[in-house]
Amino acid sequence: MTSTDRPALGILLICAGVAAISVNDMLIKLLSGGYPLHQIVFVRSAVGLIFSLALLQYEGGIKLLRTSTPFLHLLRGLLVVGANMTFYAAVAVLPLAQATALFFVAPLFITLLAIPMLGEKVGPLRLGAVIVGFAGVAVMQRPWAETAVGASRFVLLLPVAAALLYALMQVLTRRLGVSTRASALAIYIQGTFLLVSVGFYLIAGDGRLSPGPQNESLHFLLRAWIVPPRADWPVFAAIGLAAGGIGYCLSAAYRMADAATIAPFEYIGLPLAIFWGWAIFGEWPAPTVWLGCALIVGAGLFVFLREQQKGRPLPGRRARPFRR
Repeated sequence: MTSTDRPALGILLICAGVAAISVNDMLIKLLSGGYPLHQIVFVRSAVGLIFSLALLQYEGGIKLLRTSTPFLHLLRGLLVVGANMTFYAAVAVLPLAQATALFFVAPLFITLLAIPMLGEKVGPLRLGAVIVGFAGVAVMQRPWAETAVGASRFVLLLPVAAALLYALMQVLTRRLGVSTRASALAIYIQGTFLLVSVGFYLIAGDGRLSPGPQNESLHFLLRAWIVPPRADWPVFAAIGLAAGGIGYCLSAAYRMADAATIAPFEYIGLPLAIFWGWAIFGEWPAPTVWLGCALIVGAGLFVFLREQQKGRPLPGRRARPFRR
């Protein structure tokens, strides 16, 4: 067993990373009523960058940041940022469990994108699973109802858009192989987040572009920066530490084991989201959300297990990047 073929450690790291994602999502939703998203992202990324730089030094130092594909890393980072922005714009409005479940269509998008982008052949069973998964999205969207329940259909589509951006990033990541260390991958992402959040501050930091609280998602993206009271400092610090842990754990996990082995463990994020939604925000999924969750998660797991059974690598295996 080589240093990049350690499935047990990969599973442990993916579970730790997904747990950190769950805490991160819960804390961002907790702050969404008072801060703009780009301010939260700036603080989170700044703290996470310090954490990632410490890990980089431990793994070998600044020389690990050298890369022959800088534009590929930049594009990958922008896709992560786009996925984050759209997902958290939804989290400000939707229950955590519902937003998380809708985001889990990402593996199904990866399967579809592998056809034109990687030349992979996808059989009828996997295509059937993709259809079932998107049927779960339709159940949550309730197209037969005159109006969406709890949020507009536009907001309900935001986690799906985030999943598509994430899937594009996963397919792109496959080109990076195992040549980049986990800490370096995390630093590239954190740096991109910082640049984009500073750009948002320069353009919209005074809140002049916010449509107001009547549009919760856009208001969360564009409201004015404020100076956090001391009571919120520990929350910002916790978000930053979680971001650093996410970046390292997920990147390291997918470098140490095949995606087919560890990717199904990402689905522990859904029960964690249900728990936080219930414990912190008093949310409990409606029956249609439970049904949609079952269809999406079942389809995603079938795709993963089918790939493992056939002995084929999933798109984006190894060096899989941090998700949120």
